[in-house]
Amino acid sequence: MITLTAGEIALLVGGELHCDKDLLISKAPVFDSRLATPGTFFLALQGEQHDGHDFAADAYRQGSMFSLTTHVIDGPCIVVKDVIYALSILAAFVRKRLTNLTVIGITGSQGKTSTKDLLAHMLRTVGPTVSPAGSFNNDLGLPITLLECDDRTQFCILEMGARHKGDIARLCEIAKPNIGVVLTVGSAHLGEFGSSAAIAQTKGELIQSLDPSGVAILGTYDEFTPLMATLHTGRTLMFGEQAHLDVRAADVEIREGRPHFDVVTTAGRDAVGMRLVGAHHIANALAVAAVGTALNLPLELIASSLSTAETSSKWRMELRELENLLIINDSYNANPVSMAAAMRSLALFAQERGGQSWAFIGKMHELGESGPSLSAAIGTLAQEIGIDHLVVVNAPEYGNGAGELAVHHVLTIEEAGKYFEYLAEGDVALVKASRSEGFEKIADSLELYWKEKNGVNE
Repeated sequence: MITLTAGEIALLVGGELHCDKDLLISKAPVFDSRLATPGTFFLALQGEQHDGHDFAADAYRQGSMFSLTTHVIDGPCIVVKDVIYALSILAAFVRKRLTNLTVIGITGSQGKTSTKDLLAHMLRTVGPTVSPAGSFNNDLGLPITLLECDDRTQFCILEMGARHKGDIARLCEIAKPNIGVVLTVGSAHLGEFGSSAAIAQTKGELIQSLDPSGVAILGTYDEFTPLMATLHTGRTLMFGEQAHLDVRAADVEIREGRPHFDVVTTAGRDAVGMRLVGAHHIANALAVAAVGTALNLPLELIASSLSTAETSSKWRMELRELENLLIINDSYNANPVSMAAAMRSLALFAQERGGQSWAFIGKMHELGESGPSLSAAIGTLAQEIGIDHLVVVNAPEYGNGAGELAVHHVLTIEEAGKYFEYLAEGDVALVKASRSEGFEKIADSLELYWKEKNGVNE
């Protein structure tokens, strides 16, 4: 963060100063008191379970210089009407100050975090880069990420999520992105928006926010995203797998579950062998290649970065290699597209290893009225691609299978554990559901069970 005094911050956000105006702030704020260090300030947020004001003293003891609060506390503070709104004002000010900073905004119904991680890996080879941890993509996470930037930062990557119309437009007012990336319009959050067209309209807010000097980067994996080119008067790059696109993949192969392909741009063609698992990462990689193209980076650097990047966000197609068993922990989140991609990877791994495929799956949230039909389609896909077993936790909408597919319905993640004993050497197990289902517990329990069964001591 650029260095500011408490007095300057209070003036910027229209706050009431209750601390030394000369206190120096040199680090981004924190909202977890345990993460406070000297140079930070603490955001006293009112949550459903806890009131951040109750932890302001802890943050101060950890080193925070003051707290941003909504009422006077027993300790140094700046009092504002709305902590989140004040944070956005401060982030917008810092963004305007950093005139040499290139901001890349990423949105889409799926793939934002993986694309962000791939892009950060590439850009860090070029210059100082700030990228959010996890899915820090809302009114709290985006300003905090921006505030991590200082005069030395060359690139800032921002995820932009949305649950309502206008959410992304509001984030763009703060971030002023130079490059906008829309990956795809899918069915995630369909329940909140009502239709894919409404989702597309909201994702398009990122492209509408760009100045004529900005660059729009658009995927071609759905009917809506390419049409966003009409929202921008400046440069637009399209990515996908068709021959006429600006950035495309050619000669695609999947080896050991990992994509191998040639990335083709106007600068030429180079080979990519990804370390990430799943064919769905091809689209994410092409989006990153398009950003590299927009920034005039050498094609060799783009290809080598895509080939050396590894998973940096937890529980996303995370491979756990055990004694004659592979667990694919993809429990961070789930939607129909990512569920289908994970199923296809599971099938490929099981085929290569000669064992049976087990998918421990749960609910996909926020699909609205389409949820049952979209989930049933996943059950049908599992049957078509040869998945051997579905262990379905409290989600009857996936159906009962047919043919060789065995579907086992249970009510809790604990009950799913009764099927562990049926897994054999050479088998592959996928674990996937929406974040709130807590499916990482299944992955951990299965790993522990298998190690104990094989006499492996930590």
